[in-house]
Amino acid sequence: MIALEQARSYLEQLGLTEAAAVLESRLEHAAQKQLSYVEVLGDLLGVEAAARRERCLRTRTRMAHLPYHRTLEQFDFSFQPSIDERVVRELSTLTFIADGANVLLLGPPGVGKTHLAVGLAIKVIERGQGVYFVRAQDLLEDLRKAQAEHRLDRRLRVYLAPKVLIIDEFGVWPYDRSAATALFSLVSGRYERGSVILTSNKGFAEWGEVLGDNVIATAILDRLLHHSHVINIRGESYRLREKRRAGLFGPAQAAMATDAVGETGGR
Repeated sequence: MIALEQARSYLEQLGLTEAAAVLESRLEHAAQKQLSYVEVLGDLLGVEAAARRERCLRTRTRMAHLPYHRTLEQFDFSFQPSIDERVVRELSTLTFIADGANVLLLGPPGVGKTHLAVGLAIKVIERGQGVYFVRAQDLLEDLRKAQAEHRLDRRLRVYLAPKVLIIDEFGVWPYDRSAATALFSLVSGRYERGSVILTSNKGFAEWGEVLGDNVIATAILDRLLHHSHVINIRGESYRLREKRRAGLFGPAQAAMATDAVGETGGR
């Protein structure tokens, strides 16, 4: 028992806390299975490596500020036949990140744009790379404020640092020229250096109106689209489908709700 406690103490001193916690049970298992010393060592190191990976994933997920946890495997492609599942599966390999390419998810509210963005983000996190998720309104207000206070360069570092930046709900609200200029600085800073995943309910032709400046909108799109994958989603809102299933909406009411949400820019 003295040797066991000493071994546990050494593991703890080395920071191998998970291996230390399971040491006794793993040694008993090794004795029953007559495992070699190398196999015992490999088993303990495997336990520690798995625990560290799990802690790393939790930390990266927390720092990503994802609105929820939904994987690509949970996405209902049968409900949105306009999406080519093969394209999404290819994106899930994350080769677009190595190319410094962007992913633009376009479509009306409620069709699964954010779900796809979050699903890709989880793949990135599992790969051990950084992600940051932010709503377009919050992002542009933050950048506009930083620009007014002459600290835009410092604030931009927050959004330039992660390997993948997710900008959600672009186009739901209109922005002023100051915010548009700040967004151009961000997109230019990430150009061919880091990927952007952007969701929007607006077509590209409407970006000038959203940003209040056609020239800036064109310059932003030029950089976003140079290396990009664009997915246009045409289909029914998931939320309206669930309400209809619950008997809260009939077909006519669902159509009216879809029109109302589209006019107000809801998710």
